[in-house]
Amino acid sequence: MLPATSKLCAAISYRHLRNMTGLRRQAAVAISQELSRLACRSPGPSSWIHQVRRRSSLLSSRLEEKPFSEMEMSYIKQGEEALQKSLRILEDQDGWKTETVAGNGDKVLSKVLPDVGKVFRLEVVVDQPLDSVYGELVDNMEQMGDWNPNVKEVKILEKIGKDTVITHEKAAATPGNIVGPRDFVSVRCSKRRGSTCVLAGMSTTYGAMPEQEGFIRAENGPTCMVLRPLPGSPSQTRLTWLLSIDLKGWLPKTIINQVLSQTQVDFAKHLRQRLAQPMPV
Repeated sequence: MLPATSKLCAAISYRHLRNMTGLRRQAAVAISQELSRLACRSPGPSSWIHQVRRRSSLLSSRLEEKPFSEMEMSYIKQGEEALQKSLRILEDQDGWKTETVAGNGDKVLSKVLPDVGKVFRLEVVVDQPLDSVYGELVDNMEQMGDWNPNVKEVKILEKIGKDTVITHEKAAATPGNIVGPRDFVSVRCSKRRGSTCVLAGMSTTYGAMPEQEGFIRAENGPTCMVLRPLPGSPSQTRLTWLLSIDLKGWLPKTIINQVLSQTQVDFAKHLRQRLAQPMPV
């Protein structure tokens, strides 16, 4: 079924290839090849991951809507790469170790990957419908500094199409300034596939946002948040957050691990508090 579907997608896209030139044609061909490659792989243990990976591609961004520049296409491809890498990490269920479990059941797991380093995975259930959580994390992204004490500021530098944005994020200093001010420049993409939403990102370079005085330019990614309605309870949302960060500078690994796992637990607490507030009319 999957190989046939992949071939069908490639055939359908061929009509558009005749009207594309240069980079856009190369990108579409590459994406069709990637769909075929993914279709040949055996499905992972989580059907929703397999579904998102199969259906998420640059073709779904409707490249024909706008002739993207070479630089814009580069950012779109980076966002897609972050999404695919993140889902591959989450798809592998082996090797995860428990870092912390909160009293309410919130859990942080971790594992070490040869080509990425240590990654952290938050698993929580939020007593809010998916659309509310998605709206806060995507539509109101720039307001995150208002409710998350670990974030000083999030600013959208550029929007590319309907799925991709370039952001600059300033992280707040930790208590006691154990970890000094860090900032990040990231490419992020958001995908909604049926009842599953994926928000993925990774560090990138952006000429209009060089390194800032007083901040260490850290790197993140691949990273993503996956939102799904809780089975049997559509008013609740299961949130999975894959976190991969290189804070740069000299910091003991024990401090880094403690800070990152606590950051995820704090995020869930503050997100719940934000969503519990009445929305302004």
